[in-house]
Order: sequence, then structure tokens, then C-alpha cells
Amino acid sequence: MNLFNVYPLFNINPVKAQGSFLWDDKGEKYLDFYGGHAVISIGHNHPHYQNKLKDQLGKISFYSNSVQNELQTELAEKLGELSGYEEYNLFLCNSGAEANENALKLASFHNGKSKVLYFSGSFHGRTSAAVSVTDNPKIVAPVNFSERFIKSEWNDVQQLEETFEKFGNEISSVIIEGIQGVGGIMIPTPEFLSKIKELCEKYNAVLILDEVQSGYGRSGYFFAHQEFGLEADIITTAKGMGNGFPVGGVLIHPKFQASNGLLGTTFGGNHLACAASIAVLDVMKDENLIENAQKMGEYIENEIKDLPHIKSIRRKGLMIGIELDRDCSEIRKSLLFDHHIFTGNSNDKSVLRILPALNIKKEETDLFINALKAVLGSI
Repeated sequence: MNLFNVYPLFNINPVKAQGSFLWDDKGEKYLDFYGGHAVISIGHNHPHYQNKLKDQLGKISFYSNSVQNELQTELAEKLGELSGYEEYNLFLCNSGAEANENALKLASFHNGKSKVLYFSGSFHGRTSAAVSVTDNPKIVAPVNFSERFIKSEWNDVQQLEETFEKFGNEISSVIIEGIQGVGGIMIPTPEFLSKIKELCEKYNAVLILDEVQSGYGRSGYFFAHQEFGLEADIITTAKGMGNGFPVGGVLIHPKFQASNGLLGTTFGGNHLACAASIAVLDVMKDENLIENAQKMGEYIENEIKDLPHIKSIRRKGLMIGIELDRDCSEIRKSLLFDHHIFTGNSNDKSVLRILPALNIKKEETDLFINALKAVLGSI
């Protein structure tokens, strides 16, 4: 049997990782400035993370959600405390797409409506409803398409108002990323978010904040939308939540009523997933990683903002989009193969996406800064 060939792969095989570095099977060392799509939040193989998982492996790895699991309660309490959403309830699942599926379903159960408003440039996942609110026709199969899903333009307040005037009484929810990641680090304006919140309240629609990539301290706030003093009805999270262990979560306002069987999952909230997630929160709190994300993000921007071929820098914390005056693919390849630094791209071909671990150190950022200077200076 062969693998189903859906991923364009670099000819690099990482076999070891520590902190912000990877080593391949040939012994070459790489700086990880992408974290596998913002997944690596506290660095590879952090000692506390390793110890938590090893300890849990020695006890119990899995049982279903038909029994008590005190780790789930500990995770919910610590997440509520660190995020500031202590009064909310937590549903645990396995991924960002699954979190968004459950959020959309819960919203529809809540108000009995079926239409969903989403935005241009969005990415919410590849499963049934999640891909239907993702702005990429190439990955939306005919079975996923439905007129229930309505697209509006990003940061366009006028079109937003017109859409609600036309469909407001049918709109169950609005789903929006705290910051668009795949879309190219696109940041919503305060006016845009404020208007969404206002219209959701007016028309009894649920505001879903997808913080799968922009959450967990990535933006310099626990969730990106918190910079604007906004309170969401439902928040989805995944990626950095488990530092590489598959886990997702849905934070749910107390106005939503739970009932047996309303939502469910086989593997979500299992003992190992909870151990990994608790370890991440412990390290974030103990090492002040949200503050470090703000500080290191600002340092990187200040050091590179005047380099040639950079048109703009879109950044919140350590969620950074470097807009170049050309396609970024060759620059990304040069950083990888000439300087051994992993970076990312986006749907905007000119945007180099930077998503290092939240505990990145100055000397590690300097490796990237100097490499980028060399690559752009040689053009």
C-alpha cells in the first residue's frame, strides 16, 4: 500500500526535535520558525510536557467519555483561569475542524436557524460544514456545497450590514477567525468585529470566534479577539492547545443548554490529550509565554521592517505575515535549504508566514533575522 498523495513534501525527514530546533535523518539541524502551522506553542519536547505525558502513560492512556475523567475538569479550570473565560463551559474534541463542526451545530441547535455567515479568505477546516465556510473552492466538494452558507467580504462593514438586512432572520451563526492564518495573517478591524457583535445580538445569531490558529497566546493575548474587548458566544481552539498532541476544544457561553447526547466524541478529551493540554497551560503560565510572544514579535518586526522587498508586515504577537513584492516561494526555499529555517506560506502567494514557538529566544530570532537579511539582500 502507498500513501494517498495529497501533500507536496519537502525532501526532509525530521527524526528529532528539541525547543525550537529539528534534526533530520542526516543529522542536519533546522530552526523551526513555523511550528507545523502554529501547533508547537511551547517548543518541541519541553521537559514538563514530556514528563506529564510519560507520567500519564504509566497510569491510563484512554477510556471513553462514559466514565469520569478528572483531567478534563483540571483542564477546564486551568483554561478558564488563563483565558479569562472562567464562566464558560468546555467541550473537548480532537481537532480545529471538529471544534468548528460542533460550534456550528450547537449554534443551530440553540436558535433553530440554519444559515451561516463566513468571510472571504477564511479557513475553518476540511470536514463537512467547516469546509463549507472555508473560502477555497478547490477543497469544497459538491457534497459540501449548500446555499445555507453565505460569504461576505472581509472587513467590509457595508456588505455585512446588507447581508444581515437580507438574511438576518435566517442566520444561525457568524464564524470568523480571530486573525486569518491561511488567508495571509489578515487582521479584522475593531469596527468590523464590533459590527458583527452588534448584528448578532440584534438578529439572535451566534458569534463563533475561530481561534484555532490565533489562540493560545499566539497573538500576544490568550485569544486574538480579546484585544478588542469582545466577548464571543462560542470560541474554538486546537493547534497550540496540545503542542502536537491532537486535541481541540469548544468554549461555550453559559446561555447554551447542554443535554445528554447533544454533542459527542470517541477520542476527545482522552487522558493523554488532557495531560498534554494541561502541560501547555502550565508552561504558558509559569514561563509568561503570552508576554514573551508580544516582546519577541515586536523585536522581529522592528529588526526586519526596513529590509528590501518587504511591502508590509501584518503582525499580532508571534503571528506574523511578511508581505513581499514577489511570490515568497523561492525565498522560503532559500531559507529552508540554504539557511535551514522552516517558515510557512499562505493563500496569498506573496506572504511569508512566521509562527515560531511562544518561548522563542532572542538568539533564535536573530538566526531568522540574519538569514532573511541575507536572502532578501541577495535579490
